[in-house]
Amino acid sequence: MKWEEFADWGRRVADWTQDYHLTVGDRPVRARTEPGAVLSALPATPPETPEAMEDIFRDFEDIVMPGITHWQHPRFFAYFNSNASAPSVLAEFLASAIAPQCMLWQTSPAATEMETRMMDWLRQALDLPEGFAGVIQDSASSATLAAVLTLREKALDWQGNHQGLFGQKPLRVYCSSEVHTSVDRAIWVAGIGQDNLVRIPIKGDWRGMDPDALEAAIEADLAAGLHPAGLILCVGGTGTGATDPVDRCLDVAEKYGLYTHVDAAWAGSAMICPEFRHYWPGIARADSIVFNPHKWLGVQFDCSAHFLKNPDDLVRTLAIQPEYLKTHGRDGIINYSEWSVPLGRRFRALKLWFLMRSYGMEGLRQRLRNHIAWSGALHDRLAAEPDFEIVTPPMWSLWTFRYLRDGVDLEELNQRLVNAINDDGRIYLTQTRVDGALVIRFQAGQFETTEADVKMAFDVITEIARALP
Repeated sequence: MKWEEFADWGRRVADWTQDYHLTVGDRPVRARTEPGAVLSALPATPPETPEAMEDIFRDFEDIVMPGITHWQHPRFFAYFNSNASAPSVLAEFLASAIAPQCMLWQTSPAATEMETRMMDWLRQALDLPEGFAGVIQDSASSATLAAVLTLREKALDWQGNHQGLFGQKPLRVYCSSEVHTSVDRAIWVAGIGQDNLVRIPIKGDWRGMDPDALEAAIEADLAAGLHPAGLILCVGGTGTGATDPVDRCLDVAEKYGLYTHVDAAWAGSAMICPEFRHYWPGIARADSIVFNPHKWLGVQFDCSAHFLKNPDDLVRTLAIQPEYLKTHGRDGIINYSEWSVPLGRRFRALKLWFLMRSYGMEGLRQRLRNHIAWSGALHDRLAAEPDFEIVTPPMWSLWTFRYLRDGVDLEELNQRLVNAINDDGRIYLTQTRVDGALVIRFQAGQFETTEADVKMAFDVITEIARALP
């Protein structure tokens, strides 16, 4: 393709994109292809000669689209939504068009300085203290890894990167059983080891960490000659929305000098609404906090907001400055590649800028409030049905339930129900486990979801459940 042809195809792709988003609700939510169908439709060898864009685009529609699960579907109630609002899509288009590599201030000053400002806009929206600074990571997994590497270095008096962990006391990191598996992976990558990730029991409706059990575990480790190093807290866990008592756990962490990281990847977006901040009391005392605007807030993947009380600790852990990465003659600038594991960085801040200006913070707050209210209403309707049981109560817009029927295996019954609902195609749900039992999970968070979409979920769930053989 020549650039002279690009505008025509750009208009065609823009028209296709608009039509897709306006009509995606008419499609089955989950892909219906069989395993291997897309692979077998793709030639086994690359083309030797150029192919017409008309043919490429036709194959995109015929081969790719049938194998897509529609994350932008208004009745995508599975996992956590990965949203793509219209202004965010435009910003991504522009960022792709200019294609800057934003690793240093000098490689694109606008990207660096916009990131600084957008992260401060988000800090204000969450009502975090002015001392916090932020960086955009690609995902919460990367932010958690950066936090674990930082807590490792602090615990080892900044010698871990140079000396490794050989000969050191085993470092201990504490979390509940409800944290995301990205925590386990960060522990592996950091060299701390799975055996040194200590799972603390949970209690209460929020399924949060027991602070007394946390302190007992730390004391036991100290008595055994181990080295308590960090605490990872969960606010809005993936399975049930589990949320640790942040303030009480931070009390324990401060007593023992532990570095603290709070994973609020999904629920952190809701903290732009003041009425939900009681879910993370004392959050300003945490060392590190992450949430994903690319989930509930409407920015498309990838865009993860990582806040640091003291960013110097993170930079000291990750910064490498060979001569070719130095910006001479400029003091006081930020090179965000020193704040993240990858050197290369995309222009993600542009998506935040377009989104927050297009909707305003109040417009974004109202979307979140609607999702929570509509999900709560659905919960109440299903709770009133005698053959359904609520297993965990609403945490923001997330709750779990199961279908009841006498004389059958409830685990097998509810797995069949999830499968039947997803095969039906009108809505998309997932299962999870609560205290070992399989349950069905509901959450509302797609950017264009309406109240009618959530109400439809009740009809689909009850209709299909009662029709199961």
